Amino acid sequence: MTDAFDSLMASLDGPMAVVTTAVAGERAGCLVGFHAQSAIEPERYCLWLSKANHTYRVALRSTHLAVHFLTEDDLDVAEHFGTLTGEDVDKFADIDVLDGVDGVPLLERCPHRMVLTRVALLDEGGDHVCVTTECLEATTSGGFTPLRLSQVQHLTPGHEADERADPPTG
Repeated sequence: MTDAFDSLMASLDGPMAVVTTAVAGERAGCLVGFHAQSAIEPERYCLWLSKANHTYRVALRSTHLAVHFLTEDDLDVAEHFGTLTGEDVDKFADIDVLDGVDGVPLLERCPHRMVLTRVALLDEGGDHVCVTTECLEATTSGGFTPLRLSQVQHLTPGHEADERADPPTG
């Protein structure tokens, strides 16, 4: 069954995004491939954060997040947020950002984004948690071709999915 599941998921070739958040002056951001609209009325958007990531631990304490939809020209942004870890570096040190609600960093380079407020969090025991959100603000500069999972599969992640923080947070 695992081979069939993996084959189905690889065929979907989902769009990539960078999720950013902040709380008490601490900023975080990571590359995500698990995200989708989850309701029409009220408008809801879900994203899944790896428990291995610094962004997950910051998001547990924050009330707001931003999802930056990457274009096919944003491979370097994906590499930056997907291969570095917030435990070791300030991912925002050399990046132009705007301060969003509650200090959530908004990547100036990525105009296709949503600012979200957290509605619920589901941890069913897997390596990711689902964050259900409500959109507070959406911006775009028009249609775009998204950066896809198949275009970033060569990147080495900053953390493997089965890693956990020490001490563990869930």
